[in-house]
Amino acid sequence: MSRPSAIVVGVGAEMGLGAALCRRFASEGYHVIIAGRTAEKIEKVAATITADGGTAEPVAVDAADEAAAVRLFDDAFAARDGISPPDLVVFNAGINRPIGFRDVTVEDFEEFWRVCCLGGFIVGREAAKHLVPLGRGTVIFTGASASLRGKAGFAQFAAAKAGLRMISQSMAREFGPLGIHVAHTIIDGGIDGEKLRSRRVLREGDAEGLLNIDAIADSYWHIHRQHPSAWTQELDLRPFKETF
Repeated sequence: MSRPSAIVVGVGAEMGLGAALCRRFASEGYHVIIAGRTAEKIEKVAATITADGGTAEPVAVDAADEAAAVRLFDDAFAARDGISPPDLVVFNAGINRPIGFRDVTVEDFEEFWRVCCLGGFIVGREAAKHLVPLGRGTVIFTGASASLRGKAGFAQFAAAKAGLRMISQSMAREFGPLGIHVAHTIIDGGIDGEKLRSRRVLREGDAEGLLNIDAIADSYWHIHRQHPSAWTQELDLRPFKETF
């Protein structure tokens, strides 16, 4: 039997959500195509999966580079012995840092839009092109609190994430009837991963107020396995200590 496969775009550090998604899908017997901008990081994630008995292949790619993203999908969906075409695609790429509104340059704004929104559009479009002829598959976009509300100092991030959310809604309405499950997850809180841990020293108990990366990955897998009569289009996740 052929091994099912998945594409995860936006994979970085091993202690990050993208890597956790790759490991979760691999644990379910999936061959995982690990796409990220930094070759060294995605190679480490792939090595961890293969060491645990899974299969994975790292592909260095910038999702906002249209030609590179098209090649990623064309290669992933090409006929391969022992591996089925992907039926699960995740767009997890992102960039975030605070910038006072008066200091945001056009270059800053465009950078956020390219990474968080344009990249999602390209990945979503290519996923749809390849999945619709097959009549099945799941596409999941990673959102954030900024997908719903703009915070002071984060206008450039909120604009891009809100745009990504609209892409997911439009795709869901267009491709749901064609058998493609499109979902958007709102990560409403800090993630207990390398980014936050590298920026501050967590006090004992602080991690309880953060989202666990493996727990988030479980929710993505659940979305993929849902029955089409009860598909989730949007799911918000937050730790129990996060205020609404």
